[in-house]
Formats: sequence, structure tokens, C-alpha cells
Amino acid sequence: MLDGLRHLTTTWFGKILGVFLLIGLAGFGISNVITQFGSSTVGTVAGQDISVRDYQRAYDTQINAISQQFGRVPTLEEAIALGVPGAVIDRLAGEAAVNKFGMDLGLGVSEERLSKMLREDPTFSSALGAFDRGTFTRVLQQSGLTEAEYFELQTKAARRQQVIAGLLGGVPVSSTAKDIINRYAADTRTVDYFVLNAQMMPPVAEPTEEDLAAYLTANQANFRTKPTRNVELLALSPDVIASTKTITDEQVAAEYERTKDSRVKIEKRTIQQIALTTPELEKAFTDGQAAGTPLADVLAATAATPQDLGTLGRAEVTDSSLAEAAFGLPANGYAVIEGIGSKRAVIVTAIEAGGQISLEDSKEAIRKQLALAEARNDFGDILDQIEELRAAFRPLSEIAERFKLNTFTVALTPGGPELPVSPDLSADDIAKIATTIFGATQGELAPTITLSSNRAMFFDLKSVEEARDQTLAEVRDAVVTAWTNAKTDEALNAQVASILEQLKAGQAFADVAVAAGQFPVLSQPLKRSGDGTTVLNQTVANEIFNGGPEHFGSAVNGDGDHVLFKVAEVTEAAPDATPQVSQYVEDGMRESLYSDLLAGLKADGQLRINNQVMNQLLDTGAIQ
Repeated sequence: MLDGLRHLTTTWFGKILGVFLLIGLAGFGISNVITQFGSSTVGTVAGQDISVRDYQRAYDTQINAISQQFGRVPTLEEAIALGVPGAVIDRLAGEAAVNKFGMDLGLGVSEERLSKMLREDPTFSSALGAFDRGTFTRVLQQSGLTEAEYFELQTKAARRQQVIAGLLGGVPVSSTAKDIINRYAADTRTVDYFVLNAQMMPPVAEPTEEDLAAYLTANQANFRTKPTRNVELLALSPDVIASTKTITDEQVAAEYERTKDSRVKIEKRTIQQIALTTPELEKAFTDGQAAGTPLADVLAATAATPQDLGTLGRAEVTDSSLAEAAFGLPANGYAVIEGIGSKRAVIVTAIEAGGQISLEDSKEAIRKQLALAEARNDFGDILDQIEELRAAFRPLSEIAERFKLNTFTVALTPGGPELPVSPDLSADDIAKIATTIFGATQGELAPTITLSSNRAMFFDLKSVEEARDQTLAEVRDAVVTAWTNAKTDEALNAQVASILEQLKAGQAFADVAVAAGQFPVLSQPLKRSGDGTTVLNQTVANEIFNGGPEHFGSAVNGDGDHVLFKVAEVTEAAPDATPQVSQYVEDGMRESLYSDLLAGLKADGQLRINNQVMNQLLDTGAIQ
């Protein structure tokens, strides 16, 4: 039967039948990925494809932004929890829909305009501020872009800007909205206030044993030991092994002779430059150079400010004219050379001499290099031997003595904060070590902790101390302090509540303050951001603005003190909104309208997501 089917497919009738079958299956949606999407397409909207490459680039950009906030690169699971994949596809869909809308309107950008945008982009500028072709190529390579892709992205961005400017540039802004925002931002209030804190309260009575016992029982969760693992640790790495090596002076001398031709220090110079943008400035430096006038005198006479270019070797200076001038000058010398648009003064403020590095100056570096080279060769063999000894349940102290290594003991708590921090032990290493140790069982063979291809940590779990409740005898002083602080806070809160009740009853603020042993202070006019100090900070200011002209209340400030206040004067903002307020309202209105435009364009464009490709990216971690 199979032979018959194979024969059928070679005939015209069979081929036509196959076409009808394919169309029929597609009609039933069996392979909508084939008919609606390409294998390199994440989604489509308004007939515009969103490619995997574009998605990858946008995803990486978003992850880099989050990394700056986190201080580390988030995992794929964290990125999904933050909604990054969906946010990226939504943004790309919006850009694609707006781009298609602009194309339908006939918007675009000329090659001359693209060229001007490229030349004015500071990302591609050299140290002199002009467009640099090499920098442009390097940045594109780092971004994974071709020149064609870059110009396509710029064209689309310019088209979107034209859409926004054309449709939303002249949108009228509500004067009422500006007045409300202006009042919110610029209204000020002056208050009478005084401060109460725990130090102003009379001492509380000494606690009884019953008081302490009752407090400990109620707050036992705050008085517990941490689970502890007492361990002996042995670190193994080429650096550790190198510290056990003895390198003789003869070995050092022989290595120096072998490598002395490469032990050369490159001459470097600290270079500055000044753009001589006026005839007077150019004349001052030219005449000064001709007359041998000291640099300090020329700078004092012209008030010119040099631009630092750094301490560079000749090969690091890409401008040949600048390099030739700078490396022909003495220290604190200067010369006038040609520049872009005007001449420039080149200044050398310091010179680091180059030349052959002597044996004496190289000795310690060579000794470390030779020891480390031997250690790297020995690392694998020593690691294997230690693993064999560990499998034989030999103690770490014996192993360390055999290889002239050192062990150290630590009472480790969760997270491993007691582990020593060194250049070879990162935060991730510490977390891995602590997790492994807390997962081990006393009396069983402890696993090797592999930190990298040439770093490992071994440990013996000596004893285990589980977390437990602490007794009053163990933490008496801490409980006394905590009880006293709690009682003092109770008394302070009660006094604040009493003062507020007196103010509510109509008593004068000054009288209430004097009764509390305080003198009210009249503040400077405050905005909602406070006065910039920890006393009347933003939290206090928010409470001050939480009522009308007769408002009074209290708030805890940045020092942890209670600020009691009564509004003395309300000053309304000037009716004419400031340019910043007007711009804020206009931007907010424009962003709101643009969001509505995006939503409508995406809805009309029928955004479709290729879930198969998206799932493959997420499942394989390709977007990471």
C-alpha cells in the first residue's frame, strides 16, 4: 500500500490531490504557524512583522535597564514575574502599528535627514566631538546591528516622531488642569510646631521579673538563636596553591632573562587640549608658544579651561596630529595645531617615562607569575588527590597538612555572612557555600563545593545547632532594653494623643506646647516636599497639607520624632502656572492621547502573537 501511495505522489493527479489536502488541512488550522507566521516572527500587527531579532534586542535592552536597578541580571523566572516578555511585545507592537500608520500617511525621512541625524548623534563622536566612522562601526557591532538595520530603525523612529508631532503637537491643554497641578506643586503653608521624642519623656519604672517574662513570652520570635553549622573549611585554587610554592632567585633571574624584551614600560603622557575658538585666544597661545611664556601665565591671562583627554600612550591617541604634538612636548609644554573649525592648543601636564623594567623592579611580579604557573599545573592533580582522601573519610586538617594548606573554622548561619569576603569569594559563592553546608548531614561525606573550573571548597561539618528560643537569663539585658523602649513609646504615643485631644477641644497651640514643656516654632513656608531637612520632611509636609487653614495634627519625621503642628498660614500659588507645570500637564495629556492612539491602532491592526515561537524562546531560555 505504501508503494502505491509513493507511486501516486509522482503522478499529476497525486500532486493536485496533495495541494487540495494541504489547503484543506490549513483551513482546519492544523498549522496556523506556517500560514500566519514565519519561524523567525514573534508576532504581527497591521501587517507588520515583529521579528525574533527585534524582540531579542528589545528584551535585552529592558533587562539591562532592570539590571541597573537590581544590581544584577534578573533570572528568566524573575523577568517573567515582572512581566518583561509581555511588556516588550506590547511596546514593539505599538511601535509597529504607529509606523504602519505613518507609512499610510506617506510620512518618511530623507537620506539627507538620516545623514544629519547620524552626524549629530553623540554616541558616534570621537574625543574631538566629531562623527567617527570607527566608533560608529564598533557601537553597531556591540549592539548586534548592521548599517541597514540601524538606518531602518532610525527611519521608523523619525516616522513615529512625525506622527506624534503632527497629531498631538497642538493639543489644547485644560487651564483647569494646569491650575490644579500648579496649586498642588506651588502652594505653601506655614505652621507652628514642636517636636516630642523618647528622650524628652520621664524615665519609666524598672521592670519586674514578671514584666520581663511576660514581654519575652509575647515577643519570643524576636529572641531566638539562628540555626548554626560549625564547619572547618579548606579552599583550593591556583592562588591558594601558589602561596605554598617557593621560587628561588635563580628561577626569577632566568625568567627575567627569557622575557626581559617584553618587560618594557610604555611612555604615557597626560594630555589636555583647548579649542581656540576666537582670534584673541588663538593669538594668546600662538604668541605665548613663540615667546616661551609658561603655560600657567597663558592660562591665567586667557581664563581658558583645558579639556582632559587622559593619560595615554602614543598608540592610544587616534588623532595623528595630536599624538605627534603631544609626544614632542616637555612636561607642562604646549603647542598650537590645526583642529576642526579652529586651531587648538595641545598641553602635556605630566610624563610617565617608558623603557626597560629592571630585574629588581620585576622580581616580585616574576616570582608570583612562576608560582601561579606551577600552581595551575598542579591544581588538577591536587584536586584529584584531595577527592580521593575525602572519599576515604580523611579529616580536612590532615589533608591540609599534607599539601601545606590552611583550614579555617566558622560558626555559619543561614546566608553565610560569617564567611570571609575576599577577591576570590563573591556574593554568589558565599550563597552557594552556605546552601551546600546547610544541606549537608553530619557524619556523612560532605560534597565538594565547585565554585568554578579551578576553584573549589571542602568542608567538614563538625556540629549542628538548630534554632531555639532564648531564655530570659540569656537575653535579660536585651529584654530590659526592649521593654523599656516599648513602655517609653507607649507613654510618648499617649502624650501625643492627649495633646491632639486638647487641640481638638479648642485649646491654643502655644498653651498646649508650654504645658508639654515645649516652645512652638514658626516654620518657613513649606511645599509638599518639606523643607529639605529630616525634621519637616516630606512625610510631615504631606500631613500638614492633609487639611485646611485650621488643620492640626502630628506625624513622625525622618529622625523618628513626633512633630505636632498647627497650620498658621496658607499661601496659594500665583495663578499663572510656571513653564514646568505647563510642560508637565502638556506631556501628561500627550502621553494619555498617545496611549489611546496606540491601543486603537493595535486593536485595528489585530495584534497576533506567535505563541509557539514565544514558548520556544522562554522554554529554551534563548532570550537570556
